[in-house]
Amino acid sequence: MTQARSSGRARPAVAGEAPDTSASSMFVTGAIPRRRGLIVLLASLIGFVLTTVWSAEFVDQTIGGNVAGTLLGHEPTEAPIAGMAAGIVFAFVSGLAGSFTACNIACFGAVAPMMGGVGSRWGRLRQSLRPLRWLAVGMVTVSAVYGAIVGFVGTSMPQFSTAPTVPGTLSARSVQSMVVFGLIGLCMLYMGLAALRLVPDPFGRIARRFPNAPMVFMGGLIGGFLIGRPYPLFRQMFRDAAESGNPLYGAAAFVLQSVGNIVIMAVLFIVLSVVAGGRVQQWLTAKPGRIAVLTAGSLIIAGAFTFLYWDVRLLARREIIPWYPTAPWS
Repeated sequence: MTQARSSGRARPAVAGEAPDTSASSMFVTGAIPRRRGLIVLLASLIGFVLTTVWSAEFVDQTIGGNVAGTLLGHEPTEAPIAGMAAGIVFAFVSGLAGSFTACNIACFGAVAPMMGGVGSRWGRLRQSLRPLRWLAVGMVTVSAVYGAIVGFVGTSMPQFSTAPTVPGTLSARSVQSMVVFGLIGLCMLYMGLAALRLVPDPFGRIARRFPNAPMVFMGGLIGGFLIGRPYPLFRQMFRDAAESGNPLYGAAAFVLQSVGNIVIMAVLFIVLSVVAGGRVQQWLTAKPGRIAVLTAGSLIIAGAFTFLYWDVRLLARREIIPWYPTAPWS
């Protein structure tokens, strides 16, 4: 995807939109939709509602555990990881099985800015792969660095602990999850507000020289999921990498875990772009403000969900705050 450039003249206002300004980065297209406050309110409300109905037990165990068990041919939580080769396979399979955990809902915030390829199907495919490549750069870098750290000093890290949680207190691994996912959620919220031109674009300057910097940053956020992730299969992989004492093995396992996490999202995005890219492009460009609304909405939903789920709802589950609304099944 190429960065939009300003022609130096403002686009005349279209019905339902404010005048256009120059695009400053991939996530800030330049269009300023009307009723921006309503967009923020509705997207935040959707993110909040998702936190009330989301069932970690169902997604992690029923979906993730069954998928991993089917692919591995055995119950993943009961059989030990026998050797590095088995660990590499387990890392990718557990990442694939965890594609729809509460962490990965934030991945979908990266999809909107990549929509709307033009040209032939092969042309749209090439345009789809470019931003995914830069997303992978950020994701792989963060995953590899953290995996190497785990392989070097992992047994003394909070995520290594298996101590049960005690009501009314926060374990070190819970604090780590809250800090990491809280920051990721706030970053996505800010990026969503920037897409609506409600706050300055954080990539406005650097994107002039490095237009793919926003997508690399988004990939870094996705890679950062592993730093706070409590997903049972991930923790099993984490402990194996930590006990190995091998930074290279830790880096490889964590990279494959992250790659497994986004495979389904990437395939769905590519298929959508190739099959329906032309129609999507026509719909998006009919009113340029639609791209800004789609980008901002997806980022705000993901950001609100991530922050509320991992910081506010977690406090309620630990009985530190008195109540947080949840559905009976969650």
